[in-house]
Amino acid sequence: MTDIASLQSQILADINAAGDEAALDAVRVAALGKKGSVSALLATMGKLTPEERKQQGPLVNGLKDTVTDAIAARKAQLADAALEMRLASEKVDVTLPPVPENSGTVHPISQVLEEITAIFADLGFAVAEGPDVEFDDYNFTRLNIPPDHPARQMQDTFYVAPQQGDQGAAHVLRTHTSPVQVRTMLAQKPPIRVISPGRTYRVDSDATHSPMFHQVEALVVDEGIHLGHLKWTVEEFCRAFFEIDRIELRARPSFFPFTEPSLEWDMRCDRSVRGQIKFGTGNDWLELGGSGMVHRKVLENCGIDSGRYSGFAFGFGLDRMAMLKYGIPDIRSFFESDLRWLRHYGFAALDIPTLDGGLSR
Repeated sequence: MTDIASLQSQILADINAAGDEAALDAVRVAALGKKGSVSALLATMGKLTPEERKQQGPLVNGLKDTVTDAIAARKAQLADAALEMRLASEKVDVTLPPVPENSGTVHPISQVLEEITAIFADLGFAVAEGPDVEFDDYNFTRLNIPPDHPARQMQDTFYVAPQQGDQGAAHVLRTHTSPVQVRTMLAQKPPIRVISPGRTYRVDSDATHSPMFHQVEALVVDEGIHLGHLKWTVEEFCRAFFEIDRIELRARPSFFPFTEPSLEWDMRCDRSVRGQIKFGTGNDWLELGGSGMVHRKVLENCGIDSGRYSGFAFGFGLDRMAMLKYGIPDIRSFFESDLRWLRHYGFAALDIPTLDGGLSR
């Protein structure tokens, strides 16, 4: 009995001295494992006489139960201590301001495209899309651009190598989104009211020009369409896009093969302060884009009766509009994938522009 009492005292001391669960498990194995001290006592019970077994059995089983309970209690103590240490190390002061997270931003071109789409949707326009690789016929011929026009030259246009199955049809990277208007007029009968935003390509590159850039063009075809409708639409668009109530536009005569008459629009602005542009005031004029009444030949090339229907079209560069509205000096910055630039000029994700809630934030 003295041996059992001393063994119990030694095991309990080892249990209390265990500083972590690994040390406690080592004590458990030394005591209750197959070759443990308590297990060794249990193994000797079969060699004892009935009288000795009757006397020693309760003592050995009591030792086993005591050790088992002590190990469980110590394990719970160690778990509580570990939890307290973890809570102390992971303590959060909820009164501190939150740490800002790095989040992605919407590219200015994508933002401007959403703004323009919201404006024209409010005016009743649908969005039409088309392929970037376009037929020469849709990009030039059906738009009344003659074969000897400079825009058809390889120094201005990216031509695509003929592919098997083209059957002699030439392909180009579209130089404007007007081919989308051709596809719309071929597929849909008037009345037509669409915008066609997208990428366009030309052989040009400097601080204000890129070989790949973005355009949005608008097309309206219906009975009785005249220049007054064109002027009102351009004015309403500029007023909504630049978010100013007072604007003044100036129309200058121009020439485009696909419109007659053709106009270019300028907006009054103030450039008296270097590096700043104020719209709606001042003595300067800023070029916006081209427009005009759709040429009769273009309507006829697309199967529309030019004696019954008329229409107008205009187009602006999305990149240029973004540069003007948000003060971006170099068009090449749009395509450099500089995260610092995107964080500076980008817009909050999921902040969808609306006319009621505000276009830009």
